[in-house]
Amino acid sequence: MKPGVVVLQPGEYFVGDASLRIRTVLGSCVSVTLWHPLRRIGAMSHFLLASRGGAGSVELDPRYGDEALPLMLHELAAHQVDAAQCQAKIFGGGDMFPAHRARGAPAVGRRNGEAARGLLQAHGIEVVSESLFGEGHRQIIFDIGSGHVWSRQIRPQPQPVDRPGA
Repeated sequence: MKPGVVVLQPGEYFVGDASLRIRTVLGSCVSVTLWHPLRRIGAMSHFLLASRGGAGSVELDPRYGDEALPLMLHELAAHQVDAAQCQAKIFGGGDMFPAHRARGAPAVGRRNGEAARGLLQAHGIEVVSESLFGEGHRQIIFDIGSGHVWSRQIRPQPQPVDRPGA
């Protein structure tokens, strides 16, 4: 039986069973996958920023890494999945426009990736694999049935320089 496919948009997360694959495309955003190998239940986020910062809404928002992870953990717990028994993988955090970033300023993608590492460590969840940083975007497919995640990084192509009179 061919697995169903869920397409994850920026600012979303999804929890599902072995019958599904989750796909997304990441630039500076980061995806965290959590997979329980015995139960074959998994979760995946696609967050845009590490945190909202400052006072925000009382409702958690999956656009922010520090809010997406608790949402995922809560939904996994509703499926009787202990997050400490999950394997985590982290993807994304690419530098989409390196030439346009102020020299010495940290890239949004780097902050996102480092936040994901710290959040998982704080929750005692083992990171078994990661594909972070670099330039360009990534295509991600998470097969919940096997726990495999395929990541394909596409580096930006150099833009031709317009030369007057050429």
